[in-house]
Amino acid sequence: MRYEFHPEALEEYNEAGFYYVEKEPGLDAPFILSVENAIERILEDPLCYRPLDQDVRRCLTRVFPYAVLYTIEDGHTYCRRRPSQP
Repeated sequence: MRYEFHPEALEEYNEAGFYYVEKEPGLDAPFILSVENAIERILEDPLCYRPLDQDVRRCLTRVFPYAVLYTIEDGHTYCRRRPSQP
């Protein structure tokens, strides 16, 4: 199964990486690895995680307070941006 980032989700992911490198130099690498591990877990069993809202599911990263939101469409996993806050 393949995965793709929604453009806005990719922007948020990059912003989070910049946040961690500003917080502590070198902290971005473990953050990226944590997100990549979450994506690997999703790809191994995409239906494992419960839907949050209709077809959007969430997989939490380990160590960092970050979640990968995703949908499954046509055999692909799409990483989505986080829902808008009211």
